[in-house]
Amino acid sequence: MNAAEQARSLALAQAIASVAVLFRGHFPDARANLTPWRDDPLTRAFAEQESVDLSFHLPGWSPRSQCRSFFVQLQLDGAPGPAADARPRLLGVVIRGLTYESERWRLATMGDWQPSGSHLPQAEVAQKLQQFCRELFDLFGGAEHGDQPLAA
Repeated sequence: MNAAEQARSLALAQAIASVAVLFRGHFPDARANLTPWRDDPLTRAFAEQESVDLSFHLPGWSPRSQCRSFFVQLQLDGAPGPAADARPRLLGVVIRGLTYESERWRLATMGDWQPSGSHLPQAEVAQKLQQFCRELFDLFGGAEHGDQPLAA
């Protein structure tokens, strides 16, 4: 579900803003989009209440990242509520590298946290994405970093 729609509490709105700041710390040229999904009946039919989705767009195609955009999906422990102190626990993260044509790769915080796909980002980009995921678990107080790989 669009991050902008999930910001129903002050704590979650601050966390979403922090996600954008953390990502831009690793990829300063990226422009945040808190509403990556269209608002139409078909999209709403498949909306996941337990996720916060946002994307980051680069100024052009990046040979190091092998994409133009990063789609970040945060899987939460339950749907975010309207309570002022509600910051749900982070269960996992999926990041997809996209072009206009298709998904090029994806990195999930399950298993070995390595990107997989047809056109993989360079190792330094993968390391930045893994570090970003660690920072997200710290921010949300996630499940002890899930299946986190050894620190780089």
